[in-house]
Amino acid sequence: MSVMVKNSVLFGLVGGLIVITGFMQSWNTALLILNMGLISAIMAIGVNLQWGFAGLFNVGVMGFVALGGLAVVLISVDPVGEAWAAGGTRVLLGLLLGAATVVAAALVNTRMPAGRARTLALLVILVGGFFFYRAVFDPGVDAVESVNPAGTGFLGGLGLPVLLAWPAGGLLAAGAAWLIGKTALGLRSDYLAIATLGIAEIIIAVMKNEDWLARGVKNVVGLPRPVPYEIDLQNDPGFVETAAGLGIDPVTASTLYVKLGYSVLFLLVLLVILWMAQMALKSPWGRMMRAIRDNEVAAEAMGKDVTRRHLQVFVLGSAVCGIAGAMMTTLDGQLTPGTYQPLRFTFLIWVMVIVGGSGNNLGAVLGGFLIWLLWVQVEPIGLFLMQVITSGLAEDSALRAHLIESAAHMRLFTMGIVLLLVLRFSPKGLIPER
Repeated sequence: MSVMVKNSVLFGLVGGLIVITGFMQSWNTALLILNMGLISAIMAIGVNLQWGFAGLFNVGVMGFVALGGLAVVLISVDPVGEAWAAGGTRVLLGLLLGAATVVAAALVNTRMPAGRARTLALLVILVGGFFFYRAVFDPGVDAVESVNPAGTGFLGGLGLPVLLAWPAGGLLAAGAAWLIGKTALGLRSDYLAIATLGIAEIIIAVMKNEDWLARGVKNVVGLPRPVPYEIDLQNDPGFVETAAGLGIDPVTASTLYVKLGYSVLFLLVLLVILWMAQMALKSPWGRMMRAIRDNEVAAEAMGKDVTRRHLQVFVLGSAVCGIAGAMMTTLDGQLTPGTYQPLRFTFLIWVMVIVGGSGNNLGAVLGGFLIWLLWVQVEPIGLFLMQVITSGLAEDSALRAHLIESAAHMRLFTMGIVLLLVLRFSPKGLIPER
């Protein structure tokens, strides 16, 4: 079987499973799986750029996805005028003072000769700058968070179209990746993994606790969206008439229309990113990255700046994850920092890359769709199977109750089985690197 035929069969099987979901359950469920599959595929491409191209073990995917979600709030939400008037200027001034302190310390560290004078200067700048920054920043934060904390209590955003938040999410994640990469990419792979995981947790902790930024754990709901609201479609006589002509209830038709609109937008973004990733893979830059991945010592001996190239691909992969994070928050219509968990936004994405095929962009896309489909469906399927298996037991049977309750663990069990099977029978993934 040729490679093209094999790939077509694999994608066809996954597509067929989504279609079967539509017939067996509902088309709303099928479209939801499709949309999250498209977003997951984009995240998997981002991780594949880092791991498959360059061998960078990034375990902080969750942090970059969260930054993409934060960008949706900062770009699309209308500014809260009362909060800005109460303390917005002090907050911005405090942030500038904090940044100036860091820059001043860095300049002193690089330009002054090592010795007691430099140590003393750094101590004065850092300690003095910290207290000065907090003296300006904290009162501003308190003033902002006291403005209608039940409804706002934050500064809001720029009030721009939400589609602009998607590239902005990529830029925000890329900026964070550059800062992280400048310090962490010199570490060994295992230390890099620890560093990226820790930094991701710091990002989530900041988003949860800094209410002035995006309401923290109180969440930001009702985010703008690039597609119509269902209620608006249901009140549109033309849409209602069209739905009736197709024999579909207007409520169901409106939800399908909205989800299809998201599907089209997400598919366009996926195709653009996939095309760019493929062009990068086939370019001299892509071949150089794979040479560095396979043998860093030989690449350095040939005059390649390995750390610089690692920084480039680390920033690019993180930017792709940031775009996906912004898309996901737009689809959800809310930013909920408490839901960003490593299990879903790091472990699951890595499973997608490994199962699909590390180093192959099409494999990453296939893994994104397949693993997300399994993640969603195995729990209800497991519950159904447990109910069938235990149908002969008494209703009050402790064994029956235990087995039915265990269906909730089918997701992790299935991910483990899939990983074991793929690593045993196709260690390079379903669509291996060529």
